Parts: sequence; structure tokens; C-alpha cells
Amino acid sequence: MGRVQGKVAVITGAGSGIGRASAILLAKEGAKVVLTDVRADKLTAVTEEIAVSHVLNTGRRGLGCCG
Repeated sequence: MGRVQGKVAVITGAGSGIGRASAILLAKEGAKVVLTDVRADKLTAVTEEIAVSHVLNTGRRGLGCCG
């Protein structure tokens, strides 16, 4: 956990590229992430990846939504 512990990060284009990498890194560093993307399938995939990692690392669950 790092400098962004407990902060909220809003990331656009989170389904791929730099947005995806930023979302994963910020979540790993303890930020609560709000993710957006025009491709719901890609957004769902990164949301699930972060959620699985979060549960494995903390034992706590988060909430993800696409639509």
C-alpha cells in the first residue's frame, strides 16, 4: 500500500492501455478506483481482474458495475 491509500481515483479509458495499467496500479496501491470506458467488455474484464486481486490481497470485496 502506498501514497494513494484511501484516496479515490477516477480513471477514463480504463479498459485498455495506459488507463488499464493505471487502474490496476492505483488499486494495488490502495486507492478506491472509479473506472470508465466506452467498451463495456474490456471494462468488465479489468474490473473483475482488480476485484479478484483485491479479495485475494485483503479478504474484502469491492463493487464493480458496467452498463
